[in-house]
This record gives sequence, C-alpha cells and structure tokens, in this order.
Amino acid sequence: MALPTIAEVQQLTTSIPPTPAALLLAIVALAALTLYRRRSPPPPPSPSAKKQPPRPYGQWAPSSYQLPLPPPYPNWSVTDTKPLPYRPFRYGPKYHVTMGLRTVSSDDWIELDNHFPKYHADKARRLAERGERCVMTAPEAWDAAVELLEELGRYLPARYPSLYEREGDLLRNLWSGEEFDIAARPLKEDPMAICARLVQDDLAIMIERDDGQYYLLAGAILLPGFWRLEDKFGMGLSEIHTSGEVPQFKEKLEKGMMNFFRRVKPEEMVARNNYFLQVDDELAWSWSIGSEDRKEIGGWKEAEKNRAVEHHMFRSERQTLRRLPRSGGVVFTIRTYFHPVVEVAEGDYVPGRLASAVRSWGEDVSRYKGRERYGEVLLEYLDRKHEEQVERGLDLSREEEVRGYPY
Repeated sequence: MALPTIAEVQQLTTSIPPTPAALLLAIVALAALTLYRRRSPPPPPSPSAKKQPPRPYGQWAPSSYQLPLPPPYPNWSVTDTKPLPYRPFRYGPKYHVTMGLRTVSSDDWIELDNHFPKYHADKARRLAERGERCVMTAPEAWDAAVELLEELGRYLPARYPSLYEREGDLLRNLWSGEEFDIAARPLKEDPMAICARLVQDDLAIMIERDDGQYYLLAGAILLPGFWRLEDKFGMGLSEIHTSGEVPQFKEKLEKGMMNFFRRVKPEEMVARNNYFLQVDDELAWSWSIGSEDRKEIGGWKEAEKNRAVEHHMFRSERQTLRRLPRSGGVVFTIRTYFHPVVEVAEGDYVPGRLASAVRSWGEDVSRYKGRERYGEVLLEYLDRKHEEQVERGLDLSREEEVRGYPY
C-alpha cells in the first residue's frame, strides 16, 4: 500500500475531530512520513547533469565559438572622435585593492579615437628602433598570435569601416595606406607586431602550461610607460606581479586572478581600468624614472620631486581580457589614455574626487604609484580647482546622477 503524501496527512489533521487521540495519530503519521522521505535515496542524476571532469592543465580543445561581428562605431572619425573620458578613481577614505573586473560587450573590444595617428606613429618608431625588445612571440604561442591577428582582421573592418577595409585576405588601413596580407605564410613580420600596428592598444597573450600556470609568451608592449616586455617575457602570471611589487597581490589578488584565468570562456569578455600619475609627457616610456636602456629601471626615486603641475600627466589603462577560442590563449589588450592633469581637472567633480583618491592610498600603494615625488604639488592644485568648482555653484550632491564609474 502506498504511503499518503504530506499534503494528505496535513489534510487529515484538519478533518479528524479534535480529540487528543486523533491529533496524536495525525502527528505520528506526519513525522513517520517525513523521516521516511529523508532516508530515501535521491534519484540518480541525469547524464546531462553530471559534473564534467576538470580540463587537464595545458590542454585546450578548440571551441567553435566565433566572436560576433560588431556594428559600426557610431559616426566614428579618425579626426573627430575624442577619447573616452575614463576617470577610474573613487573617493576615499579607503583605497580598495581589487581586480575590478566588469563584463563588457564584445562590440567594445577595441577602442579607437582621434589619437590613433599619434599612437600609430609612436608604435612605428618604436618598432623600427627597438622592435626586438618590445615584440616577442614564443614558438608555443605562435598559433595564438596568428589567431589574434585573424580575429582583429574580422573585427576592425566591421567596427571601424571608415578606417579599415577587408578584401579577401587583405586588410587595408584607409588612413595610412598600409596593407596586410593576413593569410600570407610566412607573414612579413611577427604577428604580434602586425596586431600592434592595427590598434592603439598594447597586446599580450598568456598561455597555460601543464603546471596550470599562465605564462606571458607573446606580447607587443610598445607604449608601457613603466615596464619592459624583455623583463617579464616568459614569466608566470604571479611572478609578473610579484616582481613588479604590485601592492597586496599575494593577499588579495593572486587566488582570484588564477581562478579567473582558469575558468574564463571564449564567449566571455571582461574589462578593468587603472590609473597612475606621471611627471613627464612621454607616452611610450616615462623617462623621469630613468633610462629605458639601463639594466635595472631606476624607479620613482629617480624622478624630480615636486615638478610643476604642468608637467603632471594622468595615465589610465583600459584592459580587456578574453580567451581565444581556437588556441585557448588569454589575450590582454592594454589601451593607455594619456592626458595632462590640468586638462583632466577641468571636468566637473574630477579634482575633488581625484584628490580624495590620492589621499586614500596606503603606504604600499603610495610607494608603488610614486606619490612622494609629486603629491604635494598635485594635491595643492587639485584642492584649489575643487574649491573653484564649488564656488561657481557645482552641486556636489548630484555627482552620482551625472556620472558613473569608470568615468
């Protein structure tokens, strides 16, 4: 005989006359049924619900995913489209060290603007002068570098049709007149160098080896400001950051970063922003911290202290990360936005918020970002600009209505 359901037993408790014996019988029946169900084995999982075995380290099965072609960037112009006003700093009093990842649309993978001619010229000069030190691709990352070139060859003509044109395997830059045969074998130069000529970003590819670690095995790092590819090439993800003395990397960033690299899928794309201050106006290499050609980089101790604010530059990176579907390599794009502080501080709410952010840096972050060399001059200027904005009637209570991170 089948056991009654819980609902039937509950109905029984309401339909039996409320005598002590009847109530006791109903309660015992309900308890017995609950105990029976708890002890009954769960139904076997369906084949589709079974947990997939973990992917072996260093092995990647090519995915059939293809990055969707983006719509054209609205009204894009190599002369008129201004850089996006990234201002990725927050009010203090506490500075939080986090990965700061956010999901972005694949349409927005690469950002180009009317600074393209300068970036293109700077990259061409750097490739001619020191290309072998700024562009490197290990044999095991060659396929990933070629895949990146092919991906850019599909994406750029669709997103920026007034700048790039695709005809068969030929990719043409309509502004510079350059032509790139993407299918040529061998390619005329390292695929990472060709990729670098196409965009304003620096580029890096991390490859997983059989120890589960991700290694920097392909890069075109031409406009880095403060670090050199030749120092980091071949390093694992953790060593790259610890050798650069990134604040609180071990305590707050390493585990999450390693998990992210392991799990990121080709159909996912994330971005993050950071910011620095610089006391010279050279995009490619901040000469104020010492010569790029020295064996050891001098660092902030080399920079002239308290240079006039007119020499201060606001340097912000917008990085994207995604996995290449065929090779499994993880691609960093590193787009640097570079503007004079006196220009950035003209934006509503910016000087007060930036001053608060700089003051929120702990000792380790301050040392990493070099605040001791410029902080006094910078903060005096930002405080004055903030006071001017308040005096002219800027409503501080409306800031969250008119802007949102990372702008």
